[in-house]
Amino acid sequence: MTAAPFIHRFEPGTAAARPLLLLHGTGGDENDLIPLGRAVAPGAALLAPRGRVLDHGMPRFFRRLAEGVFDEDDVRRRANELADFVVEAGKAYGIAAPVAVGYSNGANIAAAILLLRPDVLAGAILMRAMVPLSGTPTGGLAGKRVLILSGARDPLAAPANAARLASILQAAGASVEHRTVPAGHELSQADIAVARTWLESGDATSARQRN
Repeated sequence: MTAAPFIHRFEPGTAAARPLLLLHGTGGDENDLIPLGRAVAPGAALLAPRGRVLDHGMPRFFRRLAEGVFDEDDVRRRANELADFVVEAGKAYGIAAPVAVGYSNGANIAAAILLLRPDVLAGAILMRAMVPLSGTPTGGLAGKRVLILSGARDPLAAPANAARLASILQAAGASVEHRTVPAGHELSQADIAVARTWLESGDATSARQRN
C-alpha cells in the first residue's frame, strides 16, 4: 500500500455481497464492529481500520474540540487520509468500493468521506451520525444509497441533527433513508435488523439491474 497505513483487520468475503468498511466509535478499535458486519452482511468482505487520533487514550477518526464540536480542519484531513487508505486497501485486497458502516465517530468520518471523496464509497450506513462539516459540496452523490439510523433517546447525536445530515446528503444527490429506532446512543438489535434489510434490498435491486 502506498497510502499511509492504518492498523486494520480484513476478512475476505465468501459471497457476492458488496464489501463493508467498518468504522468504530470513540474508544473502539478494528475488532469492534466485526460482529456487526457479519450480522448485517453475512459472507461480505470486511475492512475495519482503527482510528489514528487519540482522545484521552481512546482511538477516534478525527479530533473534537468539545463533546459534539468537531475540529473541521482535522475532519477534512483525516477523511482524506482514510479515503486514500480505503482506495489502496481495495487494490491490495482486490475488493470493490465498499459500503461504509459507521457508528458514532465512525459514522461521522464516513459522512465526511461521502461529502469530500464520494467516489471512494458505494454507499453508507450511518449509525448515530451528526453533521461533520459546515461547508459541504452540493453534488457528487448521485446513485449512492445512504441509511441513517438515529436513537430516539440519544443524548449525544440527536435525530434532528441527523435529519440535517440527511438533507445535506440528499441535496448532494444521494438516496437517503433516515430511520429512528427505540434506543439511545448505544446500538440495538433494531439497528441490525434495519441495516440488514436495507442492504439486502440494495443487493436485490443491483441483481435485477444486472439481469
